[in-house]
Amino acid sequence: MLPVTLQRMNPTKNVSRCSRLDVQPELFAPWCLVREWGRIGSPGRIMMQPFSTRAHAAAEAARLHRRKTRKGYR
Repeated sequence: MLPVTLQRMNPTKNVSRCSRLDVQPELFAPWCLVREWGRIGSPGRIMMQPFSTRAHAAAEAARLHRRKTRKGYR
């Protein structure tokens, strides 16, 4: 899975958000889902979720991608 960057912008409601999902190999866990999110132009937050297999990490990334696109991210 390639890194996915999603954005949601609505100037009338002052919404300017960005979210990034990436599956990477990890030193202490076999695979890790790296999630980054925040307002565009400011430092965001990062969360790393460990998974035992790459397939489990990719499935979780796909689930989060579907959830974000339903909220209006493109």
